[in-house]
Amino acid sequence: MNVQDTIAAIEALTATSNGTDLVTKERFDVVNPATGKVFASAPAVRPEQLDQVFADAQAAFHLWKRDESARRDAMRRAADVIEATVSTLARILTMEQGKPVAEAGSEILSAVHWLRYYADLELPREVIRDDADGYEEIFRRPMGVVSAITPWNFPVGLAMWKIAPALRAGNTLVVKPSPYTPLATLALGQALRGVLPDGVLNIVTGPDPLGAAMVAHPVPRKVSFTGSTSVGKKVALGAAPDLKRVTLELGGNDPAIILPDVDVDEIAPRLFWSAFRNSGQICVAVKRLYAHESIKPRLVEALGELAASVRMGDGLQEGVELGPVNNRPQWERVNDLVNDARSRGARVVAGGETAGDGGYFFRPTVLDAVDDSFRVVAEEQFGPVLPVLSFRDEDDVVRRANDSEYGLTASVWSNDIERAAGIAAQIDSGQVAINQHARGLGPHLPFGGHKWSGIGVENGPWGLYSFTEMQVIAGPARMTG
Repeated sequence: MNVQDTIAAIEALTATSNGTDLVTKERFDVVNPATGKVFASAPAVRPEQLDQVFADAQAAFHLWKRDESARRDAMRRAADVIEATVSTLARILTMEQGKPVAEAGSEILSAVHWLRYYADLELPREVIRDDADGYEEIFRRPMGVVSAITPWNFPVGLAMWKIAPALRAGNTLVVKPSPYTPLATLALGQALRGVLPDGVLNIVTGPDPLGAAMVAHPVPRKVSFTGSTSVGKKVALGAAPDLKRVTLELGGNDPAIILPDVDVDEIAPRLFWSAFRNSGQICVAVKRLYAHESIKPRLVEALGELAASVRMGDGLQEGVELGPVNNRPQWERVNDLVNDARSRGARVVAGGETAGDGGYFFRPTVLDAVDDSFRVVAEEQFGPVLPVLSFRDEDDVVRRANDSEYGLTASVWSNDIERAAGIAAQIDSGQVAINQHARGLGPHLPFGGHKWSGIGVENGPWGLYSFTEMQVIAGPARMTG
């Protein structure tokens, strides 16, 4: 499918409710971040339309929750359908999000992986007592309808972090992607019509106040949100009056600590891509790098050389390694943080400027001569910028790494694994990896943040449990003979 055919297919996308088109009177513009121009539109669902969408999801829930085997079979079929449409979905995703098309394809395939993991996940019965004195068993019941709100950096992959466990538990969903990246999720919803029963998975799109209306609506019993900490706080407030359960996966300001015994040339490429993949628009990306003073000069030099060598461009072009920043407000924020650091004396080792005549391109930027008080260090950049700081004392660098409102992920790099593990245990974050940043991102491991980085966890059986309510059934002994 060429670009024009893809755009034509996009313009036919509609919101999905109860397995059919949700008719909308208005549409809103979608910008290609590689050009900075509108290239498509998406349906603008009005908040008052949510009454019907949630009613459809509620009606579907009563049947969907009853047959676990049927749910798991439907999820496997859904995975097969998504896998068969990877190339089309990847092109749509690249055009609205900006990432290289190969990475977009990997994101779509991750959604397939998550669906199959949960479809195959076995959950043993939780029998607490079964003896002559009585019987006690814990059941995990589905909650009902879930409101799922997803971000623009990984719109399909992170949507599936919510969809797969919620479906496996027996819930139904209404999913709203970011207005910056609505199209691939809409296409996903259309592809799954007739695969999942009507009303089980519903996709709505639109600008604010649609998200707030999804949080406040009386039908959903849970809200699962991935996005910024500032919006996450509003989600928590909006869910509180109805005592909805919430899972919030929010921002991070993730440190990497580099000890003096590392091989700089060996780790520099891995550190670079841990910071700059998806143009730094990853909640778990390295966002501040603490290098021991004895190796910092060489590491800064190596990272700068890598930044200067990367091919940046439209993600649909062959050989492109980094695409644009996704949207103008974020692009302007990145530029502001770099200019602020420069005004305070930071040394720009590489990058430090916008690029191209159109689109939201910002050259991969490595900053030296910064300290913890700089905004670009203290705040989450969420863009292609990496400040490098120096340390001498291990206790001091642990204190500095923990001196943040965030606590999502971190990493420690050393040839001495035991030494690195000892430091890792002192870091206040949901995950700490050794010699690889964000090593534990898989469907089988819990993912969640400390402090302002979120509430609750996603993934693994723990993520599935977050879409359930516990129920104890206790009674007299069931033993015979």
